[in-house]
Amino acid sequence: MTTAPPEAKEAALEAVATLGRLVTVFAERRKQLAESVGLTDQQWQALEEVQTEHFMPSLFAHKRETSAAAVSKILRQLSDKGLIQASLSSVDGRHRSYSVTDKGRALLAKLREERERAIREVWLKLELSELKTWSSLGERLASGLERLAAEKTKAPELA
Repeated sequence: MTTAPPEAKEAALEAVATLGRLVTVFAERRKQLAESVGLTDQQWQALEEVQTEHFMPSLFAHKRETSAAAVSKILRQLSDKGLIQASLSSVDGRHRSYSVTDKGRALLAKLREERERAIREVWLKLELSELKTWSSLGERLASGLERLAAEKTKAPELA
């Protein structure tokens, strides 16, 4: 195994710290945007999912690693705010179908405008080459971390 020079390790640690900062700032900005329209981040995520064609609460709960009861509570909150409506499924009467109301669509449009403003004011001020480098580097980092996460951790064998 090759050992990286100290400068490379220091640069890698700086990169990890910067990524951590970016993740924190990104999450905080998303929270601010959600709160600006009277939602929590979780409610915003659910509202975005409901607008997709085949929204399923159980799948949403699984993807978010949360309980079905927690998702039901969020859906009830969105319904109480008049942002979504529920009806019995036309395919299977035991299930409910959810759809975004006009009020919900207007709210999502406002959030989309704010995201587009951030893209204009931050991301589009970067050079095209910087954006392409960022995307390429991000893909490589994500793939490497996904590969590590997929590996089974083995306990060292004792002699």
